[in-house]
Amino acid sequence: MTEARERRSASLSPRLYKAINRDVGRAIHRYRMIADGDRIAVGVSGGKDSIALMWMLHERQSRVPVHYELQGIHIDLGFAGARSREIAEFSETMGFDLHVEITDYGPVAHSTANRENPCFLCSRLRKKRLFELASRYRCNKVALGHHKDDIIETLFLNMCYAGEISTMVPLQSFFGGEITVIRPLAFVDEAAIQRLAGALRFPEFPNPCPSSTQSKRKEIKTLLQELYRSNRNIKGNLFRALSNVRWDYLPKQ
Repeated sequence: MTEARERRSASLSPRLYKAINRDVGRAIHRYRMIADGDRIAVGVSGGKDSIALMWMLHERQSRVPVHYELQGIHIDLGFAGARSREIAEFSETMGFDLHVEITDYGPVAHSTANRENPCFLCSRLRKKRLFELASRYRCNKVALGHHKDDIIETLFLNMCYAGEISTMVPLQSFFGGEITVIRPLAFVDEAAIQRLAGALRFPEFPNPCPSSTQSKRKEIKTLLQELYRSNRNIKGNLFRALSNVRWDYLPKQ
């Protein structure tokens, strides 16, 4: 463990670490996300969620009996003000192995030549390149930092704007099982990740995407926050509902 990593870890509340580690372990075990000998590519955007994911997986390596290797991958989308160099420097101080890939996906997705939703095209290009780099590094798993709030928000996004009931899943195979996407933070609340990031003093890397402050996801997040404030049980009920579908009480086409 690097000196910088030791200093950060010393400021972390054991109670907070235990709670997040419990939820991460529960997700990993329930969906059998990680097996002995796995090589895991971790998508590191620079946001608190992806950094927390990398930190947790790195932290667990020495504490669990399963041996796995990590390779961080950061896709620089090519926006002005991107902080890929700072993200790489931070990763180095924390002992994370990080590959930085410079692209022009962001400007291309926001150009007049693109007739699709810029977020859709940018996400598709980013994911395609992430899979390609995972294969280059001989990784059979790709870990993404989506948490419980992301999963609920995606459900509402898909219902409102795609006309379907679906969301992100904690584990999903691609290319005939060649690569499996895992989401170890699937059971972790965003608020807990924010507290972890604060306790470990993770730096803030602003998102340079011009659509980041006006996305449909942000609208859904605001709507859900109002619901959560009105009743503290709503978030838990929504998340449980995803695994408690009563098909007989849904209309069929």
